[in-house]
Amino acid sequence: MKALRLLRWSGSVLSPRTRPCGLPFYKHTPQTRFLSATITFRQEAQERDQSYGLEEYQPGIDEGVEDDRPIIPEDMPEHLQKEARLRALPSPPLSEIRSSAKLAALHARLSLPSRLPVETLARCLVDATADSNPEFNNTSLSVLGRDLYGYYTSEAILCRYPRLPTAVVFAAMSAYVGPKTLTQITKEWGVELVAEPGGEVDSGYLQCRREDSMLIRKHSAESDADLTTPLEKGQPNIVGSNRPNPEQKTWRRGVSSMTMYDDEFGDMLVGKGQGSADRRPTTTIEDASARFVQAVMGAVYLHCGRPKSKAFFKEHILSRHLNIGSMFDFKNPTLDLSKLCAREGFESPVARILSETGRLSRHPVFVVGVFAGREKLGEGAGSSLNEARMRAAVGALKGWYLYSPLDVRVPSDAEGPNAKPWQPVLIDIGEVVC
Repeated sequence: MKALRLLRWSGSVLSPRTRPCGLPFYKHTPQTRFLSATITFRQEAQERDQSYGLEEYQPGIDEGVEDDRPIIPEDMPEHLQKEARLRALPSPPLSEIRSSAKLAALHARLSLPSRLPVETLARCLVDATADSNPEFNNTSLSVLGRDLYGYYTSEAILCRYPRLPTAVVFAAMSAYVGPKTLTQITKEWGVELVAEPGGEVDSGYLQCRREDSMLIRKHSAESDADLTTPLEKGQPNIVGSNRPNPEQKTWRRGVSSMTMYDDEFGDMLVGKGQGSADRRPTTTIEDASARFVQAVMGAVYLHCGRPKSKAFFKEHILSRHLNIGSMFDFKNPTLDLSKLCAREGFESPVARILSETGRLSRHPVFVVGVFAGREKLGEGAGSSLNEARMRAAVGALKGWYLYSPLDVRVPSDAEGPNAKPWQPVLIDIGEVVC
């Protein structure tokens, strides 16, 4: 397997050095501001700029002006001119990144390689809702990082537990690299969210534009009222789904179709509504945090290569303890075990009492084992014979599905010039469908 030389064609995801003129800027309104010290400061700064004759940056207002940047009076003090230019930008400029102590501390806290510049790390902290310019937000990096997380996580789970049911694989994927987990990782890294993004914000903050619950509920009601068909009201936007008939919400979604048409977590691909044209794009804290962690992974892969990205994945994702045995939910374990034994050619399972105590007391304990011929498949204890038999059947099923080979090797280990040839791993028939 040959490795791709991504640095030759990855210029679209690396940090540019200059910002083009005429960037869109959304006008701030009191309804979309957060009641914080940062927003109060920006309100006072706007009032001060108006006293100097400086209008807020609104491109396209004056068609006779070739440069859409705000016109700054010459008699304004120099420090106020710099502040006005910063507030006209949707995200911090590259000239202010090197002076950010929070960004340097984050780079050192994550033990990132020196080949990854702080400019790229600062770009990972800028969400698309804060800066719509794709050359300055983390959209491209997060797409690459999400694919890498899905690839490394799926191969680690499938090679370590080749007999896992597909539903458990989806649950394990979500537990390792799902949005909730990545949000928790963002908090563990010590990354804080800014109340309102802008050019004057420190580059070490995660910058995204969010709204309170009242505005979200109001916008959802307006979006439902704008739908043309009554049947579409209350239904999510199905743009982006790969299913043949995504509008049929009552159709059954099987495990096979989830593998083919849905995302890596088994969730249906559902696009979000476009919203009104005069509203600024917003996001949730969970989605913004997940995109940030994914963007960091993509940046490590681009700047430092595959070995460093795999090491980063093992240190921050795969090192987290996950009890996969607790993710099973058997509806009828005795029937599942009987079908599994019949499929594998074993004898029919039989439950036998191994020991008991306090049968006539208030708290009896029974220990039951499930046998296939002379082989004991599982053992369970309970306060009744039926409970002990069920637990024994669950233990036998978990012992089968949680089988793990001794020498686990994933496909990505075969990449590289000095890697050993790939040896195929066990491919199981699949789970028992009752």
